[in-house]
Amino acid sequence: MTYSLVSVPSGSFQVNELLFSEDVSESDFDRISQKREKLVEFSLIVPTYNESKNLAKLVEILTQLLNNYFHNNYELIIVDDDSPDLTWQVGLDLMPNHPQLRVMRRRGEKGLSTAVIRGWQAAQGEILGVIDGDLQHPPETLINMLEEMKNGADLVVASRHVEGGGVSDWGFMRRFLSRGAQMLGLLILPGVIGRVSDPMSGYFMVRRSAIANYPMNPLGYKILIEVLGRGNIGSVAEVGYVFQERQEGESKVTWRQYVDYILHLLRLRSRGRVTKLREKLRVPVKRFLKFGLVGFSGVFVDMAIFYLLSDASTLGWGLTRSKVIAAEVAVLNNFLWNDLWTFRDLAQKQSGWRKLIKRFVKFNLICLLGIGLNLIILNLLFNYFGVDKYIANLIAIAVVTIWNFWFNLKLSWRVTQTK
Repeated sequence: MTYSLVSVPSGSFQVNELLFSEDVSESDFDRISQKREKLVEFSLIVPTYNESKNLAKLVEILTQLLNNYFHNNYELIIVDDDSPDLTWQVGLDLMPNHPQLRVMRRRGEKGLSTAVIRGWQAAQGEILGVIDGDLQHPPETLINMLEEMKNGADLVVASRHVEGGGVSDWGFMRRFLSRGAQMLGLLILPGVIGRVSDPMSGYFMVRRSAIANYPMNPLGYKILIEVLGRGNIGSVAEVGYVFQERQEGESKVTWRQYVDYILHLLRLRSRGRVTKLREKLRVPVKRFLKFGLVGFSGVFVDMAIFYLLSDASTLGWGLTRSKVIAAEVAVLNNFLWNDLWTFRDLAQKQSGWRKLIKRFVKFNLICLLGIGLNLIILNLLFNYFGVDKYIANLIAIAVVTIWNFWFNLKLSWRVTQTK
């Protein structure tokens, strides 16, 4: 099913409890929009499923923050997927003490992304936001995000991968899957995923005018990708936040979400929605030139070590072994120069040995993947096309330089670290 956020005339619509099903059409929302009396500044959507233990605390914190910021000129909309633990009923019970609270109970339709869109369709706000209902997104970050919207951003993303961001207690596998998903996204949809440091974030806000009348067809949990890929998003800002561990209830992260994420990327890619972005992928030329110069110094290191190890007049080692060692020495050389020069502005915000080591580990892992690509190109050119081994090595280095720059820019100097 495809959803479209209807244009909002000057009007308001009070949502208490609506029962949406799969046969709700856009004409129903057109009818709904005619009942509106006035717009509010901000509509925050909280998609929920079995969050009855967290909801009261979350609503209390959010209303205190937003009352102080907007002086009641906002709305808080709970969109619940008919939770067996009666989350929607808890929300209804809270409404008498929270005038800005609305509750939507959905039947016959489930899923976080569609819940967010249903909430936006019924919302009044000029700015539309989303936050998880499990308290893993710190509500206090909303204020910093709203300030960025005041400064003119079309989209503000709460990110774990910028200064002030991090995760509280993630294991290696969860970190690996998160970064792996981001890298995959950069390969499939660089013009979309590359615009933000945390495309997996479910905590963001967007200007209504940037997505109104743009059809949305989300899959899985990653609604932000849909907004970036199909909306008319101009200026993007990011605010750091520390992802918290769940206090009550059970995690809903499953392998199915990762499968849906990949399918979502492929669907966006295949339908050519990327071409609707206002801003195409922009390469930071100055930083790339610095990275290229550092890489050029690494070429001399690589070639020198490669000669000393592989040439018959010296050690005469095998091609692959010589190349691996030469490349790793060059990686160390390149990291040190990039940290001190190319990415110095980012590195200065991430001081300390622990963060330095993390940057090096990420840099090394990305470059190791590049070494694998380098080896494929080198052996292909040398063994199958008869190209001189030194020329083949230079060609391989040139190709891999672009690979290394792109992924290091997006991943290595974005350290997730909780203070």
